[in-house]
Amino acid sequence: MFDFGKALELLKKGKLVARKNWNGKDMFIFMRPSDDLNEDFIIDKVKSLPISFKEWVKKNPSENGIVKFNNYLCLKSANNEIINGWIPSQTDIFANDWFEFIP
Repeated sequence: MFDFGKALELLKKGKLVARKNWNGKDMFIFMRPSDDLNEDFIIDKVKSLPISFKEWVKKNPSENGIVKFNNYLCLKSANNEIINGWIPSQTDIFANDWFEFIP
């Protein structure tokens, strides 16, 4: 068991982490790494972005044709959904019951 600082270190290394006291079965978090995507790829292939954003990309091309997406945390919920943009609670931040989740 370790604190949230150690959990962040592991997340940055591509590991999965969880809390012992979470109620949901097999819940864990992971870091979605940053990515540079070609504008044409975004417009033609990426299903997870709304058409309105794709239209904005078309109308506002960058100098290099690339859109940078920053990294973020995701939660794998107890019902097997991935929740993008997970934000830790104050309780999560100060907890000492974090562990590396190994599937």
